[in-house]
Amino acid sequence: MHIELIAKREVTVGFRNPWSYSFLALFTLFSLGLLVIQSQSFLDGYTYSTGTMLNLILYLLPLMTMLLSSFSLTAEKEEGNWQLLSTYAMTTTSFLFGKYVGQAIVLIAIVCFGYGLSGVAGVFLGKSFSFTALLFLLVFSVSIILLFLGVAIVIGALSKNRWQALTMGVAVWFFLILAWPTLLISLLSFVPYTWIKPLLQLATFFNPAEFVRIYSVARLGGGSIFGPEYYKWMYWIDSPLGDVIFGGLIVGWIGATLFIASKAWERR
Repeated sequence: MHIELIAKREVTVGFRNPWSYSFLALFTLFSLGLLVIQSQSFLDGYTYSTGTMLNLILYLLPLMTMLLSSFSLTAEKEEGNWQLLSTYAMTTTSFLFGKYVGQAIVLIAIVCFGYGLSGVAGVFLGKSFSFTALLFLLVFSVSIILLFLGVAIVIGALSKNRWQALTMGVAVWFFLILAWPTLLISLLSFVPYTWIKPLLQLATFFNPAEFVRIYSVARLGGGSIFGPEYYKWMYWIDSPLGDVIFGGLIVGWIGATLFIASKAWERR
């Protein structure tokens, strides 16, 4: 009951937030840019154009998700709304999960609008995405949103104000998206050779952007770019339970981040 009320309130506030429409305009422009990339070649399996599109989505969506959602949570503290809500018989978990669900609806609506507009524009220009390509990009984008939304909830729970949320959000985005390969290679150079593969595989699960990217590339048939040894480890992706395992990873990551956020929120 409380989760539903908080989610509805979050959706209402989210669609009134100027930041939401700023990101809507940005993502719409971005999706039209993807249409231009797609028009240069056909999206059939894993190609250079496909890799470019996935990387561009990974640059924009995590940052957009973390800023919009962490700001929403810190606003509850700065404006005193949480002090009022906490007087009701409502648990911290219900409050945070309601915020999560509401923000997920707002962000997924932004993504659907952007891809929908690019699809309509493509029809008029005669260079539209195929339905399969649009569906793949949508699933990839929604997976990124759901995973990084959990990270955003943690950032919002730890931050005292929007400035802290902004700083932490950009720092986490830089670490997980831009600096991750360089830092990982640097750190693995100090461990014995036989440890590199297990540690690399383990580290992959601690970066949501990385395991979603690897899963998506492998599903498109481009897993060989990671090398034969690493690709052998990813046989589970092509197995009958591959999608189930991937879904379980997403649910586990969301559950872990919301648990951490709940404990941090109560401690604050």
